[in-house]
Amino acid sequence: MRHFKRCVLVVGISSFLLACAATQSATTVLNKSNTPESQTTTTIQTIHTTNKKISTQGLSLEQIMADPDWIGNEPESAYWSDDSQGVMYKRKQQGSPLSDLWLKSLSEDGNGHVVALSEQHNMAYKNRVSSADKQFSAWVFEGNIFYKNVVSVEVKQLTQDSTMPYNLRFLVDGSLSFQSGDSFIVINPANGFREQRVSWQFADEPKALEAPKDYIAEQQLLLIQVVAKKRADKALRFEQQQALQKQNSSLTAEAFYLPKDHETVAASLSPNGQWLLVVEQVVNNERDDNDIMPNYINEDGRIKTDNVRQRVADAKPVEQTLWLLNLAEHKAQQISYKTLPGFNDDVLAAVKRENAAATGKTYMENRLPRIIGLIDDWRWSQSAIQWNNEGSKVAILLAALDNKDRWLTTVDVNDGKLLTQHRLHDDAWVNYQFNSFGWLNNSDTLYYLSEQTGYGHLYLKPYVGKAKALTQGKFEVDSLSLSADDQFMYFQANKKHPGIYEIYRVNLASGEIEALTDLNGMTDYVLSPDEKSLLLTHSKLTMPPELYLQKLQNNEAVQLTHTVSDAFLAINWLAPDIVPIKSSHTEQPIFSRVYLPKNDTNSGKRKAVVFSHGAGYLQNSHLGWSGYFREFMFHNLLAEQGYAVLDMDYRASAGYGRDWRTAIYRHMGKPEIEDLRDGVNWLVANADVDAQRIGTYGGSYGGFMTFMALFTAPDLFQAGAALRPVSDWAHYNYGYTSNILNTPEVDPIAYERSSPIYFAEGLEKPLLINAPMVDSNVFFVDTVRLVQRLIELEKPNFETAIFPVESHGFVQPSSWLDEYRRIYKLFETNL
Repeated sequence: MRHFKRCVLVVGISSFLLACAATQSATTVLNKSNTPESQTTTTIQTIHTTNKKISTQGLSLEQIMADPDWIGNEPESAYWSDDSQGVMYKRKQQGSPLSDLWLKSLSEDGNGHVVALSEQHNMAYKNRVSSADKQFSAWVFEGNIFYKNVVSVEVKQLTQDSTMPYNLRFLVDGSLSFQSGDSFIVINPANGFREQRVSWQFADEPKALEAPKDYIAEQQLLLIQVVAKKRADKALRFEQQQALQKQNSSLTAEAFYLPKDHETVAASLSPNGQWLLVVEQVVNNERDDNDIMPNYINEDGRIKTDNVRQRVADAKPVEQTLWLLNLAEHKAQQISYKTLPGFNDDVLAAVKRENAAATGKTYMENRLPRIIGLIDDWRWSQSAIQWNNEGSKVAILLAALDNKDRWLTTVDVNDGKLLTQHRLHDDAWVNYQFNSFGWLNNSDTLYYLSEQTGYGHLYLKPYVGKAKALTQGKFEVDSLSLSADDQFMYFQANKKHPGIYEIYRVNLASGEIEALTDLNGMTDYVLSPDEKSLLLTHSKLTMPPELYLQKLQNNEAVQLTHTVSDAFLAINWLAPDIVPIKSSHTEQPIFSRVYLPKNDTNSGKRKAVVFSHGAGYLQNSHLGWSGYFREFMFHNLLAEQGYAVLDMDYRASAGYGRDWRTAIYRHMGKPEIEDLRDGVNWLVANADVDAQRIGTYGGSYGGFMTFMALFTAPDLFQAGAALRPVSDWAHYNYGYTSNILNTPEVDPIAYERSSPIYFAEGLEKPLLINAPMVDSNVFFVDTVRLVQRLIELEKPNFETAIFPVESHGFVQPSSWLDEYRRIYKLFETNL
């Protein structure tokens, strides 16, 4: 019988937090050790806990991979009611693909009640906007605009048409504006009057007359009087219409005309309704006619083709152009990028020189202007264009499409020139997270997030003057909420430990940071409209998310919802330890989830499985509920059967700062596999694992890592399963891949040393490839090409399973079950 420690080790700079796995209660029992273990310098005393739940004995793959409704359907997309006395959230119906909107009053017991479909327009306002004085709110429900007097609680429907409004905002005069196509409409909520404040077209500006196109046309006008008269009459009518447009205010505002064959990227109307910023580009077809995917299982029994994205190898980024439109004077001014520091730096010169030398060529540095446009942050809901409250200045977050620079800029409408407030340069790539920014409510002061110190932190900068850091340290800040009086900025951060996310606020004047929650897990928040409470979404290692209420006047969080099923709660889930595994290549440890058997009666050394999460830039070794909940349950099953399971936040993962994120720049699959080797060594040294009985698996990026491990480090694992895997990065998308590997045209070296298909000859151990056939993210052709390569290399030890109806994220329980039965069989057979 083995004895082992059921606890979570959380190592900070100057303190240690120990959270027991079974109870997840905070404890501080640590024991310094001088044991000869090569991988660790700290051991943890055994923590004995009382098990009050039934055993996990009998947990089956069929149960784990069943429709997750059996776990209970958690609250999603939660938000506050206008009066701060209730909360709304979405919740999936049991046994149905549909979701309901729920309303829970803070004063009632239970989970609240379902909002009737007939009443949803009054309450489905998660994305509402508010007037400056917070007395009115407005939102779009099913394409129509609703307006609410928050004091009287009166709701008024302002539109009922097919205009499909978006970009809704209150103007300083109390009216509402919204975008509809290439125009902005303004509505007076009091009387319902609406005007088209501005519109724009990508066409030549209309003229009274076109010049004769050739000699024949010129002579026709000279010789035929009736033709000349018709032409003169046309000119008179045009001039009269122009005069009417200028002199009669009842007409719709004249359109602006921007370059032909261009399209709108984004547009933003100033709060005073007098200025419009338009961002446009040449019409950019993001796919070609041959970007298709066959779909074999359809209602009519025929094969159809689905349109899919471009490959990074085919993508051609285009410049975006900024226009400032003066609506009162009907003038359009193009804003130049030439004032941006580094706008024409050849930031890829060294990369191009290396690639040229590899083919016997020489590269000469150039100073051509870089392709620049709005930054594309994948994790925010705000716009890259932010006006100050008066509408006199606009902040624009720009990025170079080579991914090496980000500029926080401002434009004063009086001069129309870009002023750089902050430049963030990264020799690898600028993060597509930590880009939130805006103006304070009551001054021309900017706040923004930046990774300039190596971690995402919050800064404050006056319009003229130096920036001040409001947070600093080896942790990351995100999810900003500014108080109405500009006293506090609320944020989420992993300050106490990389895997624990709590809610904080910083006093903008003093810089004092206050911890508002102490829940030790994953915690998100929404600040109440009256700014007196937090609506928390909180989860733990073995507990899915629930809603909590925490009033700012105390530190106690009260649980609001109880949506987890009795069936799930009845199982004594094994909580993984969070272990900082020593790295052979960096000073930072590799934080990992470790599952060890609780009642292992085997006398020999253990077998083990190493799981690699997907996405690359994702964090899974945190103390909250994982998006990989099926894998969490599968790992419980494996541990129950005597396996040790390791789940590492390898280099490239999120939550650990810029250097950890960019370690894979230009060489994906090298640092990550080095980290897996450190993980394997730790298992052997610390978990009584047999080095010759370890397998690995993962999906998407994790599937790519399985390939790279088996192909480039064949001694590391005895078998591996690659699920929905990338085999050649030149076939993946532009937005993700060009950050890390540049583009194949510029940096073929990076692509060829990062793509598994170039290393397939290294396969020596059994490989299972599970591939969905209608995967619009990682195309099925990635598997097809690699399988053909393995056939040509005459590799005998691989198998492929196809899933005809599944895309990247499996849906059908039968597919999940089939996939994991194959993975389980692979490990049972080969380990």
